Amino acid sequence: MNADDQPHHPRESTVVEAVPRALLIDGTWRSATAERTFEVEDPSTTTSLCAVPDATADDALRALDAADRAQSSWAAHPPRQRGEILRRAFEIINSRHKDLSLLMTLEMGKPLPESRAEVTYAAEFFRWFAEEAVRVDGDYTVSPNGTGRVLVMRQPVGPSLMVTPWNFPMAMGTRKIGPAVAAGCTMVLKPAHQTPLTMLALGEILTEAGLPDGVLNIITARDAGAVMGPLISDPRARKLTFTGSTAVGRTLIEQSAEQVLKVSMELGGNAPFLVFGDADVDAAVEGAMLAKMRNVGEACTAANRFYLHRDIADEFTDKLTRRMRALRVGRGVGDDVDVDVGPLIDASQLNKVTELVDDAVHQGARVLTGGKADSGPGYYYQPTVLTDVPATARLTSEEVFGPVAPISTFTDEDEALTAANNTEFGLVSYAYTQNMRRALRVSESLQTGMVGLNQGVVSNAAAPFGGVKQSGIGREGGKIGIDEYLETKYVAVGGP
Repeated sequence: MNADDQPHHPRESTVVEAVPRALLIDGTWRSATAERTFEVEDPSTTTSLCAVPDATADDALRALDAADRAQSSWAAHPPRQRGEILRRAFEIINSRHKDLSLLMTLEMGKPLPESRAEVTYAAEFFRWFAEEAVRVDGDYTVSPNGTGRVLVMRQPVGPSLMVTPWNFPMAMGTRKIGPAVAAGCTMVLKPAHQTPLTMLALGEILTEAGLPDGVLNIITARDAGAVMGPLISDPRARKLTFTGSTAVGRTLIEQSAEQVLKVSMELGGNAPFLVFGDADVDAAVEGAMLAKMRNVGEACTAANRFYLHRDIADEFTDKLTRRMRALRVGRGVGDDVDVDVGPLIDASQLNKVTELVDDAVHQGARVLTGGKADSGPGYYYQPTVLTDVPATARLTSEEVFGPVAPISTFTDEDEALTAANNTEFGLVSYAYTQNMRRALRVSESLQTGMVGLNQGVVSNAAAPFGGVKQSGIGREGGKIGIDEYLETKYVAVGGP
């Protein structure tokens, strides 16, 4: 880096420099075999924060070697001790909350208060699965004919491959690592190339918490396919878990078929936000701000399509527009900086949001506020409200992943549900109504894995997170989150 590429303030430099900028393989921090690196960009300035190793396929296979060697001993590790490692990691995260939040803001762009909220949320997965580690159970029953016994065991699935996204760089890691550690699985994890630093810091924390060598291996790489392809086709790998786009998820599922890997996929979303005529409009607007603007709108759970009953449409739209217009856009790094909305992650994402909004406007949508990118530096897009959005606009079927709220109206419940379910995605939906019968009826009818009923946030470490249709396979978090890392073995016991 040249002098112009250095972070802005001494504390920013200190936080970045404290991260081990290396690959974690078999408990050792090391350089990539080819000694290649790539730059980690600050999306708020477009300058480089630092360089990290650009792993090769050989590095990835060495990581899998380590995970494979450690698997049998780790599976035999006492569950209580596995849980205590997670509990110690939870406590270390909380003790370093301030620095981890700043690090996340620097490499991802979300304002500091949001990073702090994510660190708290991420830590909760370690606390939750620390408690679940000792609750893996089985079954023992008498065979129906009385001549034998049925013994059911739950055992770790084995070495697990993990690919995490850039939008929640710590929480998406702890949501996968937590249950894997609790179940007794070893791991090879590849973070998104845009945000590797938070995961490297987490790797250091787990090592400090006492995680044995080889249990968690972290590889950073610019080209995910080049390093993950050889691992997915290797017979020693037994599971693949991925959070990211549906398009990439489809490819990974196809590749996983060769070794018949156990897969869990948390993929794209296109969440509808329904507000019925009997809703508390102020509460709905508050929920909409959370569902839309969390993480700058760069969340698979973000409300992407707003459907308003005609009776309350004008009031809701006016109040939402005023709230969106009042949001402050900027670099949300300092404790004393009053910023609500940070930059998008990179130029590609900024271009996509711009294209989707321009397409809607070209087809007749009206811009009530925003509707364009801010001048640089940084990948900023103005908080945007669109109304009269035609059904043919691309953003009604594509995930916008930005601070854009497209509004349409409906006249009856069936019309709203038809529009909400008219998508290949099925991750989450939101509904506001004060009618309990409607609330239950709509919750049952929405074709999504999760529903936010009169609230704009569904994420909870104690709840099962996941979707239906092309939004994914499996669930993360909650009591069943550990199931993704366990196999069921049946033993037929002869004779009474």
